[in-house]
Amino acid sequence: MTKIFLVLVLLQTLFNILVVASAGNLNQDFDLTWGDGRAQILDNGQLLTLSLDKTSGSGFRSKNQYLFGKIDMQIKLVPGNSAGTVTAYYLSSLGSTHDEIDFEFLGNLSGDPYILHTNVFTQGKGNREQQFYLWFDPTKDFHTYSILWNPQSIIFSVDGTPIRQFKNLESKGIPFPKNQAMSIYSSLWNADDWATRGGLVKADWSKAPFTASYRNFNAQACTWSSGSSRCSSSSSSGSSSWLSQSLDATGQERIKWVQKNYMIYNYCRDTKRFPQGFPAECSLA
Repeated sequence: MTKIFLVLVLLQTLFNILVVASAGNLNQDFDLTWGDGRAQILDNGQLLTLSLDKTSGSGFRSKNQYLFGKIDMQIKLVPGNSAGTVTAYYLSSLGSTHDEIDFEFLGNLSGDPYILHTNVFTQGKGNREQQFYLWFDPTKDFHTYSILWNPQSIIFSVDGTPIRQFKNLESKGIPFPKNQAMSIYSSLWNADDWATRGGLVKADWSKAPFTASYRNFNAQACTWSSGSSRCSSSSSSGSSSWLSQSLDATGQERIKWVQKNYMIYNYCRDTKRFPQGFPAECSLA
């Protein structure tokens, strides 16, 4: 365990250096969409913050839409007593049959761990939740949260460590998001009716405003415009290897390690929720 942890720390450091080296200006990449001034882009486009108080939360959306990509963002979550708050960071298309790829961070009482909630929607259908604790305090510093979305699979990663994979199993009759362009969204909002211990713990508004911070966005992606996509890379190498990237043997071992030690909920093991049998992808993946 100790050796694996040291390797993860080293990889995290290298990964963060690479992301910092290729980061751009957030003013060029995002629009602040709601919150009446509670969302701000600061430091000449190098920092974005979202805030939540009792009146309102806030959010932003990418200027571009994407059809496949490797999307990285460094986020520092609401510190202290964050109970009742949710920081959502996700890709989504529009409409009732939308596709969506979710990171959601469920706040907690001071000293209790955040819950990282993940989900995948295809053609309007979700209910594919997996939840994790993290192996660090996500409020103390920035950490990189990544979505790799290509024709083969969707891979969720934290500081370069894969935590979840959703494979393309269309040949087995499982829908996979591949036809609808998605924008990047993030919001910080009040969900104290369910977010912390099922709504038992409410937000402490005397601690407001609650603030989450973002920096070092990087997208190696296919940008969608006027009904077609253009694939490029914002990295210095210009490589598009992400389009065919999959988990190698090391990645498979790391995802097993995370799921063994930090996964706290998996819809594919919830017998109460699926008494007639698990969704098909649970046995095929």
